[in-house]
Amino acid sequence: MKTKLIAGVIASCFAAPVMAQSSVQIYGIADAAIMKTQGEKAKLVSGGADGSRIGFKGTEDIGGGYKAIFNLEARVELDTGSQTPSLIHNNDGLYLMRGLGSLPPTIQAGLQAQLRQFGVAAVNSEKALFDRTAMVGLVTPVGAILLGRMYTPGYEVFAASDTFENGTPGAWGGITGGTAGFTALGADIRSAKSIQYRVATPSGLGGSAMYGFKNSGYLGRYNKFWGAALTYKANGFDVGIAHNQGYDQTDQKSLTTSTIGGSYTWGDFKFFAGYHDQKNEHSALLRDYIAAWDTSIAPSLAPLGAPTATALRTVFVTNMARNTQIDANSAQIGLHYKIGAGRLMASWARQNDRTTSNSDATLMAVGYDYNLSKRTDIYTVFANIQNQNDGQYTPGSAGSPGGFTKVPGEDSRALQVGIRHRF
Repeated sequence: MKTKLIAGVIASCFAAPVMAQSSVQIYGIADAAIMKTQGEKAKLVSGGADGSRIGFKGTEDIGGGYKAIFNLEARVELDTGSQTPSLIHNNDGLYLMRGLGSLPPTIQAGLQAQLRQFGVAAVNSEKALFDRTAMVGLVTPVGAILLGRMYTPGYEVFAASDTFENGTPGAWGGITGGTAGFTALGADIRSAKSIQYRVATPSGLGGSAMYGFKNSGYLGRYNKFWGAALTYKANGFDVGIAHNQGYDQTDQKSLTTSTIGGSYTWGDFKFFAGYHDQKNEHSALLRDYIAAWDTSIAPSLAPLGAPTATALRTVFVTNMARNTQIDANSAQIGLHYKIGAGRLMASWARQNDRTTSNSDATLMAVGYDYNLSKRTDIYTVFANIQNQNDGQYTPGSAGSPGGFTKVPGEDSRALQVGIRHRF
């Protein structure tokens, strides 16, 4: 009764557009898990295998092979009821502090506090209502044209290649975020302020092309963005090749990714493989870090005199520009094996850092997922990350980035047990 009442209230908020639709669906996922990471206390996390969400999607057949569609999808954090997740572990990420040891200790402490705030607000820092998807479009006989905030072509191919389907501690994306952690994105998951063209043929061939205007990209920092993908989904294959390109506020190339991979289903087996190349010489987040210095650190330097204050700022900007750069490639292989109403999952992934830091990471994970019904399943996953040099990767979940290990180069492992319900 309560579920029907809540659904009715939500639907009434959209009464006007619903009247014009031939069909409207309210859907969602409620997913929560207990997660225990090495050296940390067990925690309840929202979105273990899938990010918890509530969504609205609809379609109207307007004739002649044309359909109007929309999709609004909101993030829901089951552990707090909010829409802004935090890092699972709030250890300090130290990679961005490289080269700043010459600064006075008080300034270093202030900077670390500022960088910690960036990490805590790693996802949906703007507290957007429909952060996951906000899109309207037109399906035509020759493809679909979509406008709004959507998944990027590159990330869709990356997601199709991930054995753990972008969730649990075994997610491939857990080691592709750059050594600086989630504050140095390894892939643009979604792009705001974008237009996309998509096409799919009966043979299984398909493709997409996206262009993002000013303030596009996952964090809305790009001057512009574009991405494209070619896919094939037939005869057991779900594979593709894609490229994403972002540009910073000065229109210089920012995060650039190329991805190839996917899956192949053969009987009770499903095999996964993927390769992901990432490079970023001009981080779109650099302006945020410099602004944090100018507003929070610079005022305290006034007594030192302008020349000294300018010199300290130069040290900061020079090193931060270097520390936010990414130059890496990553590979992942894995499989699923069906056993009755469940499936076994296993994967291996390697992040090869090509910068002078050489902070490579290796992720190995195993898991089991059991379907209690068509809509509800329980799962357990164990993952281990081996960090090298300055690496501080630690396993995360679908809803929250893992954060950082306590010290650089420390290995990390995690066990997660959760339940997921789709409605």
